Amino acid sequence: MHIPDMMLQGAICPATAAIASIGLAGTAYAAYKTKIKPAASLFAGVTALIFAAQMANFPVQVGTSGHFLGATLAVALLGSAFGVMAMSLVILAQCLLFADGGISVLGANLLNMALLASLPAVLVRELYTSTSPRKTAYFCAAFVSTLLAAAACAIQLGVAGVAPMGSVLSAMLSVHALIGLAEAGLTVAAIVVLSYTMTKVAPHRAWMVPFGFAAVIATVISPFAATAPDGLEAVASMLGFCHLSEAFLAVPFADYAVPAVASVALSTALAGVAGIVTLFAVAYGTGRVFARG
Repeated sequence: MHIPDMMLQGAICPATAAIASIGLAGTAYAAYKTKIKPAASLFAGVTALIFAAQMANFPVQVGTSGHFLGATLAVALLGSAFGVMAMSLVILAQCLLFADGGISVLGANLLNMALLASLPAVLVRELYTSTSPRKTAYFCAAFVSTLLAAAACAIQLGVAGVAPMGSVLSAMLSVHALIGLAEAGLTVAAIVVLSYTMTKVAPHRAWMVPFGFAAVIATVISPFAATAPDGLEAVASMLGFCHLSEAFLAVPFADYAVPAVASVALSTALAGVAGIVTLFAVAYGTGRVFARG
């Protein structure tokens, strides 16, 4: 669902950038003021896991793939503000290092996949009367999260005049309904597995669990991920605007590959390792800064 450069043009780009900036500033303030903060190492480990999980595309129907979004998982494990921050760091890294999402539409991607996609889980976490929200609530939140991000993307494409609003909204919601069901199931499974596994290690080593899963996904699973177009790419091809895609930045690991490595599987794995290590380091530093709050 990462919108590439050129797919959105005109006033929609600065408008979404302004809205995303305001939302992220509010998120940073909330994270700074939060009394119970995740350890910087756990924040970094979960952020790396979200990045790795997004690399592993899976088939959803003939000729179309989807990938894990992870906003609900991030909020469930890290809390509302830090969950949104983790998603924001992932999207920034994908844009600046992997050309996954354009720099000119970075505001739209942050708005869709970090802020709006996290909203259902934030509501579940903040408003649920129980001290521990049920898995059903997070299942529903993850499903709605995917549809909300897809609807926002479709509305932006419609407002920009890329495709008729009704057509692109219907197409995006149709294909992302299937992706949303997979997202919901994977989210609940990940919450159960990670929550159980992290209780079996010392608290100061809890970060090793999500980071270990991230390493396995990046090196073992992602090289064999589905190569079919993702939901947005499939809709773009269907409605005839797939040509509106051009990367404005020269990045080191474009298309999740290391240019000097001939083997596709090895190249993808090395790019994945570079991604999870970079994100772990950046997220850890960010977590340390906010821990002082």
